[in-house]
Amino acid sequence: MARPFLTFVTPSSGPTSGGDILRLAGTGFSSRVAVRLGGLSAEVRSVREEAGTHFVEVRTPPREVGRVDVELLNLSVDGNPIPGAASVLRGAYRYLRPRVAKEADLTRLLRTLLRELKRQVVANVSASVSVDYDDSVADGLNVIAMASLPSVVLSGPTLRESRRYSTNVLREDVVQGPSGAELVRRRPAYTVDLAFTLTVAAERTAELINLIAAVATFLNRNRWLSMARDAEDASRGTVRWEMDADGEARTQLGSRDDVRAFTWGFLVRGFDVDEGLPLDIGKAVAQARLDTDSLFGGTS
Repeated sequence: MARPFLTFVTPSSGPTSGGDILRLAGTGFSSRVAVRLGGLSAEVRSVREEAGTHFVEVRTPPREVGRVDVELLNLSVDGNPIPGAASVLRGAYRYLRPRVAKEADLTRLLRTLLRELKRQVVANVSASVSVDYDDSVADGLNVIAMASLPSVVLSGPTLRESRRYSTNVLREDVVQGPSGAELVRRRPAYTVDLAFTLTVAAERTAELINLIAAVATFLNRNRWLSMARDAEDASRGTVRWEMDADGEARTQLGSRDDVRAFTWGFLVRGFDVDEGLPLDIGKAVAQARLDTDSLFGGTS
């Protein structure tokens, strides 16, 4: 029996309470294996091979917060570890303290936007996520009840169809199941563009013009909005979305409240509202042979 070799573990983190399904991939696994996380035994649920790669699915045991080694051991027919037949990935799994509620990606995106607006547009800005409008004013926007000026208010988002990033094509994958090759179909993610509106108010016209220039610079400079993929695990890297201005600035230099204001829209493109869902699992794949003669009208 060859020595096993672990290549990756997914997911890379889970709750301290355990119970997560962990997938290990590599080569040289025997039909019976044992898996340990930080020295604690995990429940092995399945062992299989797909296209020369071995996969093992286990249920994680409970453990305290921290990173642990993931160890796989090949077992003999009688269930005993085979000497020297083990592979270890150092610090490959991280136990995290479970949170009562995980902050949604959209909430984190809004926080990132507000932070960058505050940092880049004006140093001492009153940042908010809502504003009152008086629709009775026929000649434009009437901004009221601003706590302090200058003020930058972020409104939205509203959802728009994403023609650039969305797809309606079902995703199909062939996987190795218990009874042979199986076809798994997956509904694509619901991908939209998020439409936001910036409302900026000031007491003086010159100050408002400077803010228009600052917002224009912000929209032109920040072509992408980036944030951590996982706020609690920096090792997962970052995720980013394309940003575009939506129309032009619309100004109102006079109002009954003596407030100068302008609005400007922008889009955050390609945001996944969900990650898609499996449609059906376990459809047997028929092995079809392509008859090239039928394509080219037979042989001569």
